[in-house]
Amino acid sequence: METLQPSIPTSHTHNAAFVVLCVDDEPSILSAIKRVLRTEDCNVLLASSGADALEVLAHHTVDVVVSDMRMPGMDGAQLLAQVRERWPHTARILLTGYADMKDTVAAINEGQIYRYIHKPWDETELRLTVRQAAERMALERERNQLQALTAVQNTELKALNTTLEERVQERTAQLSHANEQLKRNYLTSIKIFSSLMELRSGGLAGHGKRTAQWARKVAKAMERPEDEVQDIFVAGLLHDIGFMALPDTVLAKPVGKLTAEEMAQYQRHPLLGAESLMAMEDHQNVANLIRAHHERFDGTGFPHQLAGADIALGARILAVCSTWEDLLQGHLTGGNMTDEQARTLIQHGRGTQFDPEVVDVFLHISQATAPKAEVLVPTALDQLVPGMCLGKDLLSREGLLLLSAGHALTPDLIYRIRRYAKVEKIDLVLDIKQVH
Repeated sequence: METLQPSIPTSHTHNAAFVVLCVDDEPSILSAIKRVLRTEDCNVLLASSGADALEVLAHHTVDVVVSDMRMPGMDGAQLLAQVRERWPHTARILLTGYADMKDTVAAINEGQIYRYIHKPWDETELRLTVRQAAERMALERERNQLQALTAVQNTELKALNTTLEERVQERTAQLSHANEQLKRNYLTSIKIFSSLMELRSGGLAGHGKRTAQWARKVAKAMERPEDEVQDIFVAGLLHDIGFMALPDTVLAKPVGKLTAEEMAQYQRHPLLGAESLMAMEDHQNVANLIRAHHERFDGTGFPHQLAGADIALGARILAVCSTWEDLLQGHLTGGNMTDEQARTLIQHGRGTQFDPEVVDVFLHISQATAPKAEVLVPTALDQLVPGMCLGKDLLSREGLLLLSAGHALTPDLIYRIRRYAKVEKIDLVLDIKQVH
């Protein structure tokens, strides 16, 4: 076998675009092919037989094999069939005479060659064919690498017999879990911001969260799409964001006791709240619900006196749920109402202040039925372990939401809770959901 040396200068060896192995039992043919390929950005390796070619392939990474058909011992068809089996990602080109067409067809079927070239060859055709074969192999390698990165990012391929379908399912599950985590973090951030807003008025503490929870129940009962339900829920958390621009004197009074001037200020808060979300592209539906949550079904609400179906359904839902909470907490009249009193007033507003269908759904799902009690276990901080699930919201002394119910505890989170209790000098006990 001829000494294996590249056909280009040594200074370019490491930068060559691809490697070609030429196989022929005639040295003159090998020299001719090497000369033809000297203008290509490639390394040329030479072998004088099929056995020698297999030895080269065992020790070198080769992009393209160019083999003569007729060789003693192992012919070109047999060689390329073995190359296909052992190095399937190496392109295979066959040099053949016109008299060998029957054998050439067999070689195409058995070795699945990239292309065959008749002898004597056209130099331009030979160079172009070799270059195209190498480029095709490079593209296939790049495609395979991208697919592998997508399927198992940051991990090595652990089992060659793992099916592509299983990998895709595993990756899909990971992405789904990550998406759910992002969604939970997003909603938790909104809840925290909502509770921070409500710190300005003790009477408003928790109003946004309770309104959002009722609104979500009503929207689901009305079988709204999931993305619409989430927008309604977020709008419920933030529907009073416009209060941030109102003076404390307005927030300190029940709505029914505001002066005319104060009422004019109060009635601007839906607009102010919607405008505060102007820069947030993904929250424009939420902004529209906030803007319209004080509109009345009969068209006498504010700020735009919309009526009936011109008011977005989410805003009609928020109108009922927010008013319900305001009645219970005394924000409208200054005196807290019982559930029955609040239900009577909501019913009284059916068809005038409120959408009749929304009222019917709300009154149905808010019937005073005893929900299935969740077993909560008071747990001291030194008894917390990862995996426990918080049963009630964890609030600061000031009413700020620190952790929402349903949050799963992790080692880092347990450390932060303990550090918080130590800094605040409080004997904290958490309500943990009982695991059955």
